[in-house]
Amino acid sequence: MRQLMLLILASIFGGFIALGGYQLLATNDESSLNEQVNYSVLTNVSKSSNTANTNAPDNFTKAAEKGMPAVVHITAKKTQTNARQQQRGGGYDDFFRDFFGNGFFDIQPMPQEGTGSGVIISKDGYIVTNNHVIDFADEVSVTLHDQRKFTAKVIGKDPTTDVAVIKIEDNDLPTLKFSNSDKVRVGEWVLAVGNPFNLTSTVTAGIVSAKGRDINILQGNTAIESFIQTDAAVNPGNSGGALINLEGDLIGINTAIKTRTGSFAGYSFAIPSNMVQKIVDDIIEFGEAQRGFIGINIANINSEDLEELNLNISEGVLVESVVEDGAAIKAGVLPDDIITAVNGQTVKTAPELQELVGRLRPGDEVDLEIIRRGKIKNLRVRLQK
Repeated sequence: MRQLMLLILASIFGGFIALGGYQLLATNDESSLNEQVNYSVLTNVSKSSNTANTNAPDNFTKAAEKGMPAVVHITAKKTQTNARQQQRGGGYDDFFRDFFGNGFFDIQPMPQEGTGSGVIISKDGYIVTNNHVIDFADEVSVTLHDQRKFTAKVIGKDPTTDVAVIKIEDNDLPTLKFSNSDKVRVGEWVLAVGNPFNLTSTVTAGIVSAKGRDINILQGNTAIESFIQTDAAVNPGNSGGALINLEGDLIGINTAIKTRTGSFAGYSFAIPSNMVQKIVDDIIEFGEAQRGFIGINIANINSEDLEELNLNISEGVLVESVVEDGAAIKAGVLPDDIITAVNGQTVKTAPELQELVGRLRPGDEVDLEIIRRGKIKNLRVRLQK
């Protein structure tokens, strides 16, 4: 009996010990869990704090707030009547129409409509956009950021740079200031502001990927392509919109994308603001762009050219030929000269040279630095029409 009582007491005591041990272990596990959760939370907070300390989000916000009010939505239309009038070609077609009436053999063309973007550059309503946004249209309307709508007048167009100017009648409009695109650096942050797919007031961010890009989208021997390349997402509807820096100033007009699908595929291209400003000023003052020409045919230099000319340089623009009675030949420029600078500004590629000269007017003088047979020469050229 006594042994039975001792056994029962031992069992009860052992149970208390086991229960206490379980509670102790449970307390330690809960403490460990709390420490793990807190550590995870602190890690997330730390990451968020680090992100918040960067300047980019704040700068994006300020630039976007400055850029959006000055970017407009453009709707361009070619009416059915206008399309029909352009379609009539004369000859037998007009004879049958005159005899049987306008309905005979009449093909009913569908009205055309396209949308794009534009940038307000003056408080009294001048707007810059791409020529391809409004070139086909006989009716152009503009919707502002505050949703007010206006009928716009086409002031002038320049297909060689894909720049156009339209105007609405209003006062005290928000504007964007032209920035010096020559100072734009590869790698700096930029924002694209526009209306892709009719999604108004859309802002995307990227960096400048390259400068002086020639992608062969503009037709004609006098076309100028020296685009700013970015990876900011740009889609149909962004054409004519703003490319701005982190101060919210205009550094380019978004114009094209390189794509196999018709949508953004990684690269977009903008006309530099210095070129845009010159064309805009010409159109407003003269009704058209005033282009001055050196009178040369040019190409980027390559290794074969350098070997043939026995030159030890890596950058510059080769003069392939000179135009008879042109400005260059009068100033003494010769075939196989290598142009390395215009008005003291280094040129590395043919598009850069075209852009710099394209900003000038007939009668302006340019100082060319050239390399001829290994020697540097300086020539002054008066540009011609």
